[in-house]
Amino acid sequence: MTGERGYDDNLWMVGCGFQRIVRVGRVVACAALLAGCTSVGGNNNPINQPIAEVKGADIAPGRDVQTYYDDMVVALAFSGGGTRAAAFSFGVLQGFDQTHVQTAASTISLLDHIDFVSGVSGGSVLAAYYGLKKRDAMADFKQRFLLQNAQANLQMDLSLFNISKGLAGGINDPTAFPKWLDANLYGGATFKSLLFERRPTVWINASDIYNRVPFVYDRTTFGALCSDLSSYPISEAVASSAAVPVIFAPVVIQNYTGGCPSPLPDWVDRVRNDQDAAPLIKSYADALERYHTGEVKYVKLLDGGIVDNYGLAAITVRRLASNTPYGPLEPEEAVKLRRLLFLVVDSGRAPSGAWAQTVSGPSGADLIQAASDTATQSGAVGTYSAFQDTMDDWQDDLVKWRCHLSEAQRRNYGAPPGWNCKDVQFFVGRIAFEQLGPERAAALNNVQTALKLPPDQVDELIDAGRDALKTNPVFRDFLKSLGKAPPHGRPVATPVVTEPHEARAE
Repeated sequence: MTGERGYDDNLWMVGCGFQRIVRVGRVVACAALLAGCTSVGGNNNPINQPIAEVKGADIAPGRDVQTYYDDMVVALAFSGGGTRAAAFSFGVLQGFDQTHVQTAASTISLLDHIDFVSGVSGGSVLAAYYGLKKRDAMADFKQRFLLQNAQANLQMDLSLFNISKGLAGGINDPTAFPKWLDANLYGGATFKSLLFERRPTVWINASDIYNRVPFVYDRTTFGALCSDLSSYPISEAVASSAAVPVIFAPVVIQNYTGGCPSPLPDWVDRVRNDQDAAPLIKSYADALERYHTGEVKYVKLLDGGIVDNYGLAAITVRRLASNTPYGPLEPEEAVKLRRLLFLVVDSGRAPSGAWAQTVSGPSGADLIQAASDTATQSGAVGTYSAFQDTMDDWQDDLVKWRCHLSEAQRRNYGAPPGWNCKDVQFFVGRIAFEQLGPERAAALNNVQTALKLPPDQVDELIDAGRDALKTNPVFRDFLKSLGKAPPHGRPVATPVVTEPHEARAE
């Protein structure tokens, strides 16, 4: 499975390695002489529109995370990692589809109860497509993306000219990949197709490389830029999320300050004036303020994995920014909630390479890859730890708040007869290659993070995602918790798990 890497795989790996500052050798020094004559700026123009110039623009602040009057919330985050990440995450979705739960009305697939999906880089390709097509995405995503060569229209050969273009800003301008995505997946759809859906809420995550924070395609971010999210192409957002440095030039978003009808959320000013605010939420609030004041005229976006390869930072911020024990939920939702499942699908690379067994090395591409993986993984671990802590604290706060409600408040918020204020459980977990055993994990880690893979590797990754979900202890505990019968007369019935379907999806 390892084999010899071709030129394009080498270039992809080198590009991924440029996610952090590295020293380059004699070839790149020579290429620098050509860089002054090479530019992608002419094809790098922003296409987002100001709110004032878009008829029927979505100017209402709205809510960034939509949840519903239900007692169960299910959320997923798909990590970066090219086609490898998309295939592994697709297998997890297949596992959700094969898991059925019994409600008061009928038996449904758990796939149809996914409320929220966050995607980074390769994971964003699937997150966006599933958000658009819902369960119909399960029928053709493999053929439309996983088995295709998404690098077909990209310049990927390791040449002096391409290296010079990389040094000038990016080998590929930000136009070719969105065109390919629209032709094969999204059909020119904009965020208008995602914003007003009942479920799932979809977040696509890129990296703002000036402010060094996640850039989330949501109403808060675009509102701060006085720009209309509903008219922005989904393909452009996904392309920015997957824009590996050097291989791609940054995607540019223009800031339209002046006469903006969308104010910043109240929490931004509160956080910026809080000396004890966590660095994560402080830097996020500072970035939104720079957008809104016009200090940043153009936002430059690259691969979301640079700052947050799990796509969790923005969700953590939304909870930390809340000034209530139940936010970002509404009180009616918080009262009804009994079970929350949040799974991170992690397709990141494990440590690899023989250079750890020798005094010399790493060097060349191995050095670049090791530096990139170290930075990406350490950042992902940090955001995941912060997310876990935030969710644990939120569950505790929610129980305390619920148990201190008066009888009148409970009735007002819709608490059903027999309601138990302590009956709230959060299940937060991570699905990763190593959970499948060392031999299988080693084989999966050898799969490259490019945008094209052999069909046998695609199938191997899909199978792995499905199997990893089925054996994941957090997911199994969540399913067991659903087996508890709801109180008699409860208007919203808690799902009771039936036996999961074991048949493999073709």
